[in-house]
Amino acid sequence: MTPRNGLHIGMSLAPTWLSGEGWRRPDSRVETLFGSDFALDIARRSEAAHLDFVFRPDVSCVVADALESGSGFTSLDPTLLLAALTRGTSRIGLVTTISTTFFPPYLVARQLQSLNWLSQGRVGWNIVTALQGHENFGLAAMPSAEERYARAAEFTEVVQRLWRSFPQQALLIDRANGRYADPAQVQAIAHEGDFHKVQGPLNLPEQGARIPLIQAGASDSGRDFAARVADIVFAPTPDQEAAAELRRDLSRRAERHGRNAADIRLLPGLSLFLAGTREEARELFMATHARVDVARKHASIKQMTGLDLATWPSDRRIHASDLPPLQLQPGASRTHVGLLRRLIERESLLPSELLMRPEVLSAAHWQVIGTVDDAVDEIADWAEAGVMDGFIAAPGGSFGSVYRFLDEVVPRLVERGLFRARYQGSTFAEHLRRY
Repeated sequence: MTPRNGLHIGMSLAPTWLSGEGWRRPDSRVETLFGSDFALDIARRSEAAHLDFVFRPDVSCVVADALESGSGFTSLDPTLLLAALTRGTSRIGLVTTISTTFFPPYLVARQLQSLNWLSQGRVGWNIVTALQGHENFGLAAMPSAEERYARAAEFTEVVQRLWRSFPQQALLIDRANGRYADPAQVQAIAHEGDFHKVQGPLNLPEQGARIPLIQAGASDSGRDFAARVADIVFAPTPDQEAAAELRRDLSRRAERHGRNAADIRLLPGLSLFLAGTREEARELFMATHARVDVARKHASIKQMTGLDLATWPSDRRIHASDLPPLQLQPGASRTHVGLLRRLIERESLLPSELLMRPEVLSAAHWQVIGTVDDAVDEIADWAEAGVMDGFIAAPGGSFGSVYRFLDEVVPRLVERGLFRARYQGSTFAEHLRRY
C-alpha cells in the first residue's frame, strides 16, 4: 500500500548527529553550531535530494547541568536561523517551531508571514504548546495539557485570521493612479477570546502561498488539535503498530472535525545510524552512547513511570507487573510516558537493555541501526504497510549518517518509486499537494 504520490521526507536541522559522544569526533564541526553555515550545508544537500522540507525543533529553556557532556537544548532561534537559509536555498520547505504558550499571536503571525515573503512561499509552522520553560516567560507553572491545547486552538485561529486580514490582492501598487493598496480590503479581526484579545489587521500582506501547519503532539489533546488543523503530524512511533494506531485515530478524529483524513500526513521521526556494515553501524551507535548518564536516565525513568532502578539488580529483568500505577508528573510528556510504559509492558528487559532503547535514550522515535540497504528496506516496509506518509530523518552518530542518507538512501527510494525524482512546485504547500 505504497502512498499514491510517494513519501514526504523532511530533514531535522537539530544536530542529532552531534548528540551523545558525536560532538567529540574530530569531524563533528561542533564549533560552527551557532552559525548559519552549519544548517545551510544540510539544507542545500537536502534540497539537492529534493526533500520536502528541513525542520528545526526548539525548546525555550536549557538544562544547565547537562551542558558539560553535550550541547543539550542550546540553539539559535529557529525562525531567525531559517531566515538566514532563505538566500542560500530556493525550493526546499523551511519549517520553524514556535510555541503558542509563550508568545503573542500577532508577533507570531508577523514573523511567519515575513519569513514566507523572504522565502517566496516556503514556510511551515511547527506548532508546539511546550512542556517546560514557563519560568522564562513570567508563568508560575505550566498550564495543564487541556489548557495549553485550548490556548493553541485559539492562538492558531487568530494567527490565520491575521494572515487573511491583509489579503495579497489588497496590495495594488498602481503607480498610474497613485494607489498603493486598497484599504477597504484590509480589515481588523477584532478578536476577543478566552486567552487573547487582538485587534488587527496585520501590518503586512499575505505572501500568497499557504503556510502548512505541523503538530508534534500525540497525546489525546494533541491528537485532537492536530486532527482539526494540521497538514503534518510529527510524532514518536517506535514501531509500525504504534504508527498504525496513531494514523487510524487521527483519521477518525479528522472526519469528526469535517476534514478529509487523507489531508493529514503522518511523518514519524526516523533515527538513523548508518555505516558500511551492520557491525560498523552498531559500533557507531554504541560509541555515540558510550557515556550514558545512568543516574540521569534512572531519574528520568522514575519520573515517567515511578519505577526506581537505582538499586535494581543488573541481572533481574523488568516486567509489566513491576510498574507502579500511572501518575503523570508535572513537565512529563504524556506521549513519551505512554510509549515507555508500553515498552516495559511488552518486553521483559534487563536494566542495561532498557537504557539502550529509544524510549529511554531519546524521544522514542523509529530507529534504524545498519546499512543503506537496511534503511531502504525498512522504509519500504513501513510504506508498503501503509502506516505513514513519510518521515522526518534524524541521522545520528556522525555526519556520515547524514551524508549516507541524502546521497545513498534517498536515491534508492527514488529508484523504488517511493520518492520524487524532482520538485513539481516551488512552495512548501505545493510539495505536499496530491498530484
